[in-house]
Amino acid sequence: MNQGILTINAGSSSIKFALFPLTQPLSTEAEVSGQIDGIGTDATRLIAKNRAGERITDQLIAGEAVSHAVALDAMLQWFLATYTDWQIVAVGHRVVHGGERYSQPIVVDATVLDHLASFIPLAPLHEPHNVAGIQALQALLPDVPQIACFDTAFHRSQPDVAQLFALPRALTAEGIKRYGFHGLSYEYIAHSLPQHSHRADGRVIVAHLGNGASMAAMVNRKCVGTTLGFSTIDGLMMGTRCGNLDPGVILHLMETKGLTVKDMTRILYKESGLLGVSGLSQDMRTLLASDKPEAQEAVDLFCYRISRELGSLAAAAGGVDAVVFTGGIGEHAAEVRRRVCLRAAWLGIHLDPEANARHDIVISAEHSSVDVLVIPTNEEWMMAQHAQTLLAL
Repeated sequence: MNQGILTINAGSSSIKFALFPLTQPLSTEAEVSGQIDGIGTDATRLIAKNRAGERITDQLIAGEAVSHAVALDAMLQWFLATYTDWQIVAVGHRVVHGGERYSQPIVVDATVLDHLASFIPLAPLHEPHNVAGIQALQALLPDVPQIACFDTAFHRSQPDVAQLFALPRALTAEGIKRYGFHGLSYEYIAHSLPQHSHRADGRVIVAHLGNGASMAAMVNRKCVGTTLGFSTIDGLMMGTRCGNLDPGVILHLMETKGLTVKDMTRILYKESGLLGVSGLSQDMRTLLASDKPEAQEAVDLFCYRISRELGSLAAAAGGVDAVVFTGGIGEHAAEVRRRVCLRAAWLGIHLDPEANARHDIVISAEHSSVDVLVIPTNEEWMMAQHAQTLLAL
């Protein structure tokens, strides 16, 4: 009987999953991986690929308004019927917010689950679905340990001053602070960077660029600053999220247009970013291919904001020895990398145009004083690794 660690990344309308063979060291290649899309609708689909990247199922999950529990049950039943010689020995879950309580992965029990539910007000668009995924797997696999892996944990190494807001102390004492997110991605980059750069333990700035986007500065592979703060709409412009915004804009809109908190939440999370500025799409590929001036302005703003934060994070780290691009845009959009690095020439950053076009791992020119790299992230493996380590499997 083969044994494996299942990982779950539950969102509002989709769930990503992967199964990693239990080996020493843990394999970075999943035996099977996939996604469930359309949760909450009657068009929920389960798609899975094998180790070779070949699609092995694409099926509709029957039912109206399919829930996370129903979707995960369908996935698990498909897996058990297809992989009859495999046993799931642990499940690692991505949990967006660990609050001030959790800075390390933890085995989930009833007490931990109550704590996670209490963090829902801190991440209302993410945490409920993370909790729902854990509850569903606990019911489906009651004898299998469930491990919560927190996106905020990596950033707890930031200096206290980097986590503070200039608000009344009574509010900051209630946990209003800069938490940071995408921590599992940054942790994976910190883990793998020594394989690709002798400057891994120096001053490194990582740009996690995708539909959700952020940046972080590391020294000795520990976080010293990040662009995301209390919520997942701070910092960089994203696919549909605004990023850094003068809070006076929010007050102005609520007062002059009579907008509610619900209205502002929709605008800031769902209608802004690349989609809002371009009026066309949140997909960087579509925008780069478009000749519409609004699309180009959206791309320009996206790259400008990254360049601004690059300078800010270099100040937080005391300089920069390496820059890493990761995430869907960071790994695949050579033009975005080119524009960002062109603006950062003052830091000694210079690209090799051909290496950048090929999406090589090292894309900096020989004369660049800063290493520039493209490293695909692997949050799923990071979760599986945490589960294996925590349970001593």
